[in-house]
Formats: sequence, structure tokens, C-alpha cells
Amino acid sequence: SLMLAKAKEEWDQEIVDKQAEKERYLSERITPLYTSGLSLSQLQDLCRELHEKVEIVDEERYDIEAKCNHNTREIKDLKIKVLDLRGKFKRPPLRRVRVSADAMLRALLGSKHKVSMDLRANLKSVKKEDTEKERPVEVGDWRKNVEAMSGMEGRKKMFDAAKSPTGQ
Repeated sequence: SLMLAKAKEEWDQEIVDKQAEKERYLSERITPLYTSGLSLSQLQDLCRELHEKVEIVDEERYDIEAKCNHNTREIKDLKIKVLDLRGKFKRPPLRRVRVSADAMLRALLGSKHKVSMDLRANLKSVKKEDTEKERPVEVGDWRKNVEAMSGMEGRKKMFDAAKSPTGQ
């Protein structure tokens, strides 16, 4: 309770100091207005000057407010990023590495690995059969074939040719 009382005293003193600083600053910056004894044109000029000063101060206030809002948004974004980073671990970008089976076994087993993993050596070799040489290709004039098969006679030949090997 003693600490709370001391903190309250300091807080009250701080408020009084801020108020005194504000009054001192305003007394330096603001000069008192003397409007008595001024003509109408002089009063209008004074109003125009005051209006220009108010516009300048208003523009500065607007700029400061925009900067403050921008900073507040940036702080919120950074807080969200911090929370995200706390919850997750950042994964490093992985690279594709080509390693032979021997190198992989050596890395896993260390110096114990002495067996060669040459998988291609154990494969059987298969000879390719030349199917093109077995099948003779007849190259002829295609126009003769079309003329021979055209009309009803050609269809009869096709029918007889399809029927004859099965009939024997």
C-alpha cells in the first residue's frame, strides 16, 4: 500500500507538471489579441491571418494523424507476424539433391558399407527382335489397289478374301 501511495503521488505530480508545461508553451506561442480600437478592414485582415494560421496547423495535424494511423497499422501487422512466428517453425527451403545409392548407404551406414549397390549390373540383357525384317513390306502403286477394289467387284473380292482363309 505504501508503494501504491507513492505511485499515486508521483502520478499526480506528473499531471501537474504536464499542465504547467502546456501553459508555459502556449504563453510563448500565443500572443494576446488586441482588437479594441481597430477598424473594420484591420479586423478583416486579422481574421484572414488567423484563418491562414489555422489552416496550416490543421494540415500539420492531419499529416501527423495519418502518420500515427500508419504506424499503428504497422505495429499491429508486426505483432501478428510475431505471434505467427512463435506458433510455427519456419521451414528452410529444400533443394533437390541427386545422390547415388552407394553414397546414400555410405552416409547412412558410415564406413561399414562395403557392398556395392550397382542395380543395373544385376539386370538381364534382352535382345531386341527385329520385327521389321521379319515382315516384308510391299510397296506398290496405291492407285491400282483403289481401282481394283472399287465398285461391286471389289467388294466381292474383299468378301471372298475374308471368307476363304477361314473356310479351309
